This record gives sequence, structure tokens and C-alpha cells, in this order.
Amino acid sequence: MNKPLADEVVIVDYTPQHHAAFRDLNLAWIEEYFAVESADREQLSDPESSLLADGGVILIAQQGDRTVGVGALRYEAPGCFEVTKMAVDKNLRAAGVGRKVLVALLARARQLAADEVFLICNTSLTPAIGLYKSVGFVEIPLRGSKQYERGNIAFGLRFDS
Repeated sequence: MNKPLADEVVIVDYTPQHHAAFRDLNLAWIEEYFAVESADREQLSDPESSLLADGGVILIAQQGDRTVGVGALRYEAPGCFEVTKMAVDKNLRAAGVGRKVLVALLARARQLAADEVFLICNTSLTPAIGLYKSVGFVEIPLRGSKQYERGNIAFGLRFDS
């Protein structure tokens, strides 16, 4: 299968019809590298309650009628969101889909009047870390309550007013 160019992919808002793809894309990458944790199960089994109900956002990368990537903003506090649950179809990684999702999430965070976003990652995920740094994220201390056992590094991005 040919990898899509990022310009073939459109970003749309999550609807309940995207639930299975959102869950499956995330489970695929988590299970490939780590173990699925309770926070994963909660967010992936009921994203409407765990991510959207408090003012979060889920974006979907579509190529035609196929979901090829996903990502979310989880409301943390006024002006602050966590970038979470980003996943791209394994066969389409390095095709620009993840960058397109991340840029769209950052634009949405700005629309929601966010001052900052952060994310939790693992140092073994070097391509993801490269992506985050390329759009302006910098390493920050891990936040007090570590949500994921696999998380051993955090990145943040502050928006200029």
C-alpha cells in the first residue's frame, strides 16, 4: 500500500462513529511498545465521558472514508490541555499524518484559549519526540500525578499571547 501524502488527509472532529477507529489505532501502538494501562482503558472505552465531557477535543485524520490517525486534547485546567491519545496507522507512519494531527490539535487548543499544552511520552519513542520538538515543544518536569507508568518524559508548549 502506498503511504498517503499528508495533503490527501483531512482532519475532522470526532463523532461516535469514529469510536472503534480511535480505540483500535491507540491500542495498536500501545500494545506494540507497552502495556495497556487503566487510564488507557478508561479513555478508549468511553472517550465521550473521559475526554470530551470536560471540554476536551478528539480529532480524526481521514483519507477518504478511512481513519488513518487520531489525537486528543484532554482538559487539564483553565488554559491548559494535555495532548494525548495520538496514533497513526502503523503502515502510514512517517507520511506526515501525525504532524497534521498535532498541528490541528495545537490550532484547536489556541481556539479554546489555551495558554499551554503538555504531553507525557517515553524516551524510547524517538520519532514522536522529534515530531514534538519540531513544532516547538520543550522538555518540562513530569507533572505531580503521573497518569501513565510508561511516561518518563514530559514536553510542554506555551502559546504567545
